[in-house]
Amino acid sequence: MAKDSDMTTQPDLEKPVLVPAEAYVSPEYARAEQERLWRKVWLQAGRIEDIPETGDYITYDIGPDTVLITRTGPDSVTARHNVCPHRGRRLVDTPPGARNAHGHARGFTCGYHGWSFALDGTNTHVPHEEDWQGSLCAGRADLTPVRVGLWGGWIWISLDPDGESLEDYLGVIPEMLDPYRLQDMRARWRKWIVFECNWKVAMEAFCETYHVATTHPEFNAFGQFRGWARNKGLHSHIGYEAAKDREEDAGKLRVGTGDARISTAQMQRFTWENANTNTTMTMVRAAERLAEELPEGTEPAQVSAHWIKASREADAARGVNWPVVAPAHTAQAGTAWQVFPNFQIGQAVNNMLCYAARPYGTDPDKCIFEAAVYELYPEGEAPETEWTYTQPHEWPPVLQQDFGNMAAVQQGMKSAGFRGAQPNPYMERAVASLHANLARYMQAGMPEQQG
Repeated sequence: MAKDSDMTTQPDLEKPVLVPAEAYVSPEYARAEQERLWRKVWLQAGRIEDIPETGDYITYDIGPDTVLITRTGPDSVTARHNVCPHRGRRLVDTPPGARNAHGHARGFTCGYHGWSFALDGTNTHVPHEEDWQGSLCAGRADLTPVRVGLWGGWIWISLDPDGESLEDYLGVIPEMLDPYRLQDMRARWRKWIVFECNWKVAMEAFCETYHVATTHPEFNAFGQFRGWARNKGLHSHIGYEAAKDREEDAGKLRVGTGDARISTAQMQRFTWENANTNTTMTMVRAAERLAEELPEGTEPAQVSAHWIKASREADAARGVNWPVVAPAHTAQAGTAWQVFPNFQIGQAVNNMLCYAARPYGTDPDKCIFEAAVYELYPEGEAPETEWTYTQPHEWPPVLQQDFGNMAAVQQGMKSAGFRGAQPNPYMERAVASLHANLARYMQAGMPEQQG
């Protein structure tokens, strides 16, 4: 893959740009991503509740690199390359058909020659070690360390031993999202699939609201979903436009149009049954009581306030206490943050929807796509969930609509008639932001200023 001459000059993303198709369809670009991108960034690799006890472990794969993440103590987590330093055998295998390996161990032993390691990756036994004549000292027999960090309830890893800190990498995101107590939420469901599109096509299907009116026309009955997108350095975020007295509508807890008592209930029920995201059963039931509890003609702002108050109180009665986030902060934070390069957090005070995508081998036409819905639960009542491989027709109907776009976009981008993506500078700026930042790592594909 040829490098572009100047990847330091970023276009004005508030104005139109053209995104070259190479990043989506080029096999050469896909192969180069491993060294230039994935081994240089921080990656979300799992949830801390997935390894609650000392000795619990999970693995995370990104291309040929596989990482073993282990709880080594009550307050410590260690990450090491999941490969034996002797002859290169993968130390912990992923079971066939599984997203990743997970389990509990006192230590790890390579199945090839029996080299053994403590939970923190230090070598504890080499059969016939004396044959090496003392050359295995100074950590040469230990598992290679991987930098690891914790934020938001997630475990983050970086394969770059000399890269920036997780704190510096995340930038403004913790400031914007810490008030939502994401670390206290637990998964309601977790699904994954190997899908027929590039990982960027998958992520871009969910980082803008421009598609809602056409791709999800059923939602048009409940209101307009015009939204904005803004870039924040490496990252970006999106949100809905909202009236000054209805800042909550800039986030996910939105009321419907018309008679907001009725349309909010209809929208909540439809969302629960057809997306199973962005709401909770507490909020659905509270919305369905609005017509009984409020008189006809109640202003939308009052409907919103009543609905959220009733939902908050109903949850508190069962031991679920929402964080208090000021409406002005909700308006500023929006509905979702795109953590560069391949993770999206869609936050609310009581639930969140997260997407991630990564390459499937080096095939630019395939990716591993995953989605998870989280919410706040009473202490000890969160369901036990696993990552479940889910065929396209088994996903919620609203997500199936998105899947139809993803597969068709991947094929369409290969056409001789496609000159490059032209994202909406206001509503789809997150797409342009992703590619401007990708170009800095990949040294190719900088969006071109138009007009």
